[in-house]
Amino acid sequence: MTLNSEQLDRLSVDTIRTLAIDGVQQANSGHPGAPMGMAPMAYALWTRFLRHAPTHPDWPNRDRFVLSAGHASMLLYALLHLTGYDVTLDDLRHFRQWGSRTPGHPEYGMTAGVEATTGPLGQGVANAVGMAIAERRLASEFNRPGHAVIDHWTYAICSDGDLQEGITSEAASLAGHLRLSKLVLLYDDNHIQLDGPTSMAFSEDVLERFDAYGWHTQQVEDGNELAAIDGAIRAARADGRPSIIAVRTHIGFGSPHRQDTQKAHGAPLGPDEVRLTKEAYGWDPDRTFYVPDDAEGLFSRAIPYGEHLVNDWEDRMRRYAVAFPAQATELRRRLAGELPEGWDAKLPAYAVGEDFATRQVSHAAIQALAAGLPELFGGSADLSESNLTDFKGELDFSAEEAGRNLRFGVREHGMGGIVNGIAYHGGFLPYGATFLTFSDYMRGSVRIAALAGLHVVYVWTHDSVGLGEDGPTHQPVEHYAALRAIPNLWFVRPGDANEAAAAWALAVERTDGPTALALTRQKLPTFAATAALARDGVRRGGYVLRAASSEAAGGMPALVLIATGSELQLAMGAADALEADGIATRVVSLPCWEAFDTQDPAYREAVLPAAVRKRVSVEIGVSLGWERWTGDEGAIVALDHFGASAPAATILEQFGFTIERVAEVGRGVVRDGLRGRVPTLVPSPHPGERA
Repeated sequence: MTLNSEQLDRLSVDTIRTLAIDGVQQANSGHPGAPMGMAPMAYALWTRFLRHAPTHPDWPNRDRFVLSAGHASMLLYALLHLTGYDVTLDDLRHFRQWGSRTPGHPEYGMTAGVEATTGPLGQGVANAVGMAIAERRLASEFNRPGHAVIDHWTYAICSDGDLQEGITSEAASLAGHLRLSKLVLLYDDNHIQLDGPTSMAFSEDVLERFDAYGWHTQQVEDGNELAAIDGAIRAARADGRPSIIAVRTHIGFGSPHRQDTQKAHGAPLGPDEVRLTKEAYGWDPDRTFYVPDDAEGLFSRAIPYGEHLVNDWEDRMRRYAVAFPAQATELRRRLAGELPEGWDAKLPAYAVGEDFATRQVSHAAIQALAAGLPELFGGSADLSESNLTDFKGELDFSAEEAGRNLRFGVREHGMGGIVNGIAYHGGFLPYGATFLTFSDYMRGSVRIAALAGLHVVYVWTHDSVGLGEDGPTHQPVEHYAALRAIPNLWFVRPGDANEAAAAWALAVERTDGPTALALTRQKLPTFAATAALARDGVRRGGYVLRAASSEAAGGMPALVLIATGSELQLAMGAADALEADGIATRVVSLPCWEAFDTQDPAYREAVLPAAVRKRVSVEIGVSLGWERWTGDEGAIVALDHFGASAPAATILEQFGFTIERVAEVGRGVVRDGLRGRVPTLVPSPHPGERA
């Protein structure tokens, strides 16, 4: 029987629904209800608007689609399979199983066609904002009259839960301010969340909120009305502002006993309800993972259409290359993520006698990298004058100009998600900046960047109690340990100017995950050896900054002092005092534990010899983790309580972070067997935090 267009649409929508139902049921785990309700809007978007190429999933000018409601992952996997991506029916059958390409929530880099790792709600909305920013900036850099080689849209589907998360408010507010006109958000307005009706905790007028943000807003009353969804997307694309479309859907659509209840949200329907639901769709309840021929034929059109889009773009790129050869070469390099020749040629070097805060050196490094690394793109969460992150002489990214300096406003979590979106998009090395203590506000986005292996840089300044008078609310103490606990995040705490410049080099060269730079407000001395040693030493994560006197004759040190950041000066000063006492002392700078971990055992042994068991670590943060490096015969000079409000020099003296105190501890380790955590001289001044 030949189906008319309406029948074919219904069949295709129900194919998405039943694949999602079957995948969740087979896994006995997952979220069937959202895909069942969202299927019509996703179908309309994917078959009528989305410009993509299933056989070329990384085609640079594709439209981006982000499923922010990542718990509805079977919706995305079904669409990827049906439209011809490398996602098979077997992959759908192995949903949420060990080694499958269809994990419980979408994971970037694991499944062809997945543009972002989503699941933690709100992340995908912020990612979509970042993608739209990246598209506008890249188009501004490379498009020329008659040559629109970068020209695509960003679409996202979000849930009630996404819109309740603060990160979404932060990102959406900025998107409206920037008038990101090629961003369309489809809101699955189903009135249900995990605990029950959204009315239990959520009664605002979402569209009025987004209208206040400066978005174009629309409502589709019936989420099964494809014509209404189609018209709304067309109107969104024509408006000139970011757009949100609230689509009134029904979670678990078609399920006789689960529709419009939270029971459809996070659990399989169950065999009996699956049968009843398929019967309600007019499907054979005994067939699983079934794709009717007519539906397969409709969805498979995406393959030749995508190949046509790619071929057309490549033709345009060839014409572009004739007219603008340098720009075409540069664009292809940027999209490939390759570093240009001589990108680091202008990184600064510093001599003894020059004292700099490492945030100052970071600023100099950004300027030095600006011309040779045009993909470097970012900004600060309203702290650019403190973080020192602006490109001098560059325009701001605004509603009117696609400049290079991003103004995130006081939106740390939104910044983190947006920076991730820029990285997902490609063509940029993005960075975001704030005070280190406020990294807590963006931790969810940092964790996702690490999980997804995104090449982003965090510039976190004011990195210790050494920032002084602002006090413990702004003084990071537990943050070093907390950030080092995130797998695949490299946390770098440089100890002088040359190490800070080298830290930027490390962040640029390290492409398989995020790198965090923890930088000082206060000035630090520059050490003679770092001019020659820091570039390679920081890249390796740790190195011998100062050899013990005994090593010149081939001997071993009696003691190793290990330090990071501003405390490196304490270790160097203490080494002088200890050597004067006849204790042969090596100083090891260990700015990045994670990079040091990747070195071969021989190098790690050369830096921290197993035979030298007398070790002292010095870092103005909690002691957690340092026992790994000091061992059972070493001591840890740390700060296991909050800081205080006072001039920096006073704080450091009161807590015992002085050259004399470190030398005293070193003597105690060597002569008296002192070991373990060393209490600070003055206990915490805060209730409940007494040392």
